[in-house]
Amino acid sequence: MKLKSLIAAASLAALGTAAMAEGPVKVGMITTLSGGGAGLGIDVRDGFMLAAKMAGNDNLSVVIEDDQRKPEIAVQLADKMIQSDKVDVLTGIIWSNLAMAVVPAATAQGKFYLSPNAGPSALAGKGCDKNYFNVAWQNDNLHEAAGGYANSAGFKNSFILAPNYPAGQDALTGYKRLYKGGLAGEVFTQLGQKDYASEIAQIRASGADSVFFFLPGGMGISFLKQYADSGLDLPVVGPAFSFDQGILQAVGDAAMGVKNTSQWNKDIDNAANAAFVTAFQAEYGRLPSLYASQGYDTANLLLSAMAKADVGDADAFRAALMAADFDSVRGDFKFSANHHPIQDIYVREVIKEGDVYTNKIIGTALEDHSNVYVDECKM
Repeated sequence: MKLKSLIAAASLAALGTAAMAEGPVKVGMITTLSGGGAGLGIDVRDGFMLAAKMAGNDNLSVVIEDDQRKPEIAVQLADKMIQSDKVDVLTGIIWSNLAMAVVPAATAQGKFYLSPNAGPSALAGKGCDKNYFNVAWQNDNLHEAAGGYANSAGFKNSFILAPNYPAGQDALTGYKRLYKGGLAGEVFTQLGQKDYASEIAQIRASGADSVFFFLPGGMGISFLKQYADSGLDLPVVGPAFSFDQGILQAVGDAAMGVKNTSQWNKDIDNAANAAFVTAFQAEYGRLPSLYASQGYDTANLLLSAMAKADVGDADAFRAALMAADFDSVRGDFKFSANHHPIQDIYVREVIKEGDVYTNKIIGTALEDHSNVYVDECKM
């Protein structure tokens, strides 16, 4: 079925509400489109733009720039978008260190920021802001779910590792929050690291019965391939970020059977998700990833707010965002008091469908899960 037909069949409601929008909204999207991690930003962009196309709302315009995964570039782009492009809303950032460089200054200038990915704890707790909404998760969440799964799997002595930046620190904190076993080792790697021979040697010597790691993008590809080649056969668990659709094709058989945690998968059974998966494949010729689903939901959240309020009325627009009156690909979705999702988080297993590596849901790790920083947030 062509995308035009899909839009007509699946997006009638979105088109109807979009037509009620009060006025134009200009979005500045700062995301990673080149270098390491570019696939993540490309997927967020493609998911966001697909939702915009399906809605057909002429009042929405988007300016897109590449941050090159560099905080200083992200800051320069945000300044340009706010001061010269006169955007109303910012979005797109993948990496938590870039979010920390951009978001506080943007919200201090009265701009709305909708995060389609990064959810550092500093922006969920004392650094929260009334104009900051995270549409993906709080950084700890998927790692908390992995810790809970580790308990059910009987792991007693995990070796844990992550890159040394805000999301990596949140990852290990989240895993340890729910994991009840001991630690055979805890290591922070370098952001962007590609050689894990030293870490794998430490795992081998540690007496661990399992490995938890958070290494997004190319870092995870490198680690998993080297881990498979090492001959170690300890069970591995992690968040979706190293087992997502684009990454799995590069990892290949080394990822087969690995359990990972995610708030989304292509087999979540609801009409919005089915329409999204089909439309994304029709538009881009590939299966959507977790990041694409987050970009898609971010756009639909924005469109739902546009249908209710003018962005020039900040209080009304903020209330419309908080209502989250849209059909999420995840099913049930609402915001906690600190503007982070309350949602189910699943356990997935890496499988192969024909020649394509992908995931299937095998259980629910956490139901209606929020985050531990809500009480620290004083808006």
